[in-house]
Amino acid sequence: MGYVSLVKRTRRLLRIQNQLARECLAELLAVFVLILITLGGSAQMVTSSGTKGNIITSSLAGALAVMVAIYTAGGVSGAHLNPAFSLSMSLLGQLPWWKFPIFVTIQIFGSFIAAGAVYALYYDAIWSYSNGTLTASGPRETASIFATYPAEHLSLSNGFLDQVVGTAVLMVGILAITDTRNRAVPRGLEPPVVALLVLSIEVSMGSNCSCPMNPARDLGPRLFTLLAGWGSQVFRWVRAVGLDLGGGGAPMWMLRAHGSAGSRGSWWWWVPVVAPLVGAALGTALYQLFVAFHHPEEEEEDGGRARRQTKH
Repeated sequence: MGYVSLVKRTRRLLRIQNQLARECLAELLAVFVLILITLGGSAQMVTSSGTKGNIITSSLAGALAVMVAIYTAGGVSGAHLNPAFSLSMSLLGQLPWWKFPIFVTIQIFGSFIAAGAVYALYYDAIWSYSNGTLTASGPRETASIFATYPAEHLSLSNGFLDQVVGTAVLMVGILAITDTRNRAVPRGLEPPVVALLVLSIEVSMGSNCSCPMNPARDLGPRLFTLLAGWGSQVFRWVRAVGLDLGGGGAPMWMLRAHGSAGSRGSWWWWVPVVAPLVGAALGTALYQLFVAFHHPEEEEEDGGRARRQTKH
């Protein structure tokens, strides 16, 4: 009885009434959970050299993380989790423009501290795997645990297109899943369906640059690696030649998961920040132009229902 009373008193003391503050707290926790699981899957794959994880397990971790994060904050903040989605909601009038920079700041901060948590969890593994040197290139690079980098074959323009298309597909899918005037999924099942959407994009479009589709997911952890010891190389062009691991080259799981560690795009960092925003605007416009604009007016729907009821 004493414990229950203590919980009630604590709840009354700590409960926040301000709606914006509640939304920010929920969004912060949801983004933290999302990035913690996503980067954790990547860290397990990289630091074990593919023996305890691969591109499929990493993609699955990221997709399931989306589901958990949406359930965490969906009823409070809407679980945007992604500046690209927040932009889409602002374009549709569902998020006031003045809230947009606030949500983006919270999302980047949540990603930053989640990257710190993953670094702490995998501290020994990262330093053991990297042989005591934190780098963003070479056969023992570990920066790709936290942020995305382009495959060796990828040009900056192709990488930009990759992220525009991937994020546009993501937005089209989410808008369709949540469109109650379309064939929306049953209420409460949106999170696992969105997770499946994310998984489908990752396993079909992930080889170029690991499919970030989220400016906060990429920028927050990249800022963490800048401060945690990887240095400015995480933001600038790096081309290394050390891909030979005892004559065998980079392991295939690493090439598939992160692209070759021997190449990093010229100032690549801005691509996963800017391109998803462009893709979000494009995907939002496409869904409106091809689907949403053509829904019957509510008056037409009401008249149709009335006529059907009259016949019965």
